[in-house]
Amino acid sequence: MSRREIREKIFKLLFRAEFYEEGDLSEQRQLFLEELGQEEEKDTLYIQNKFEQIVSRLPELDEMVNQVAQGWKTTRMGKVDLTLIRLAVYEIKFEEDIPEGVAINEAVELAKIYGTDDSPSFINGILAKLV
Repeated sequence: MSRREIREKIFKLLFRAEFYEEGDLSEQRQLFLEELGQEEEKDTLYIQNKFEQIVSRLPELDEMVNQVAQGWKTTRMGKVDLTLIRLAVYEIKFEEDIPEGVAINEAVELAKIYGTDDSPSFINGILAKLV
């Protein structure tokens, strides 16, 4: 899988976190990974580990976003936009091997696919304030 495909799968899995209780997330993660089928094991492990790391830092990530999002709080943001922002903020702040520009660009590209017409510019604006 390419890094973009892996990131997209992490986004899809992370999106589920908005709709399930914390106790149900491990079951949702398992169901999602089963849906992936026979992908490369190292990719599946990477997706699983990154998902768990992001979920464990959700309050911290949301606080970072709330500090820069003027007029918007994470509780008011669209679920797709919020999920993409969380993923990108995690990559920017906690993954040294991913350049900030790449994290932002990938979030914007995914927003073009999964978000509304306004999502790419909204996400770009929020993330630009964080770097």
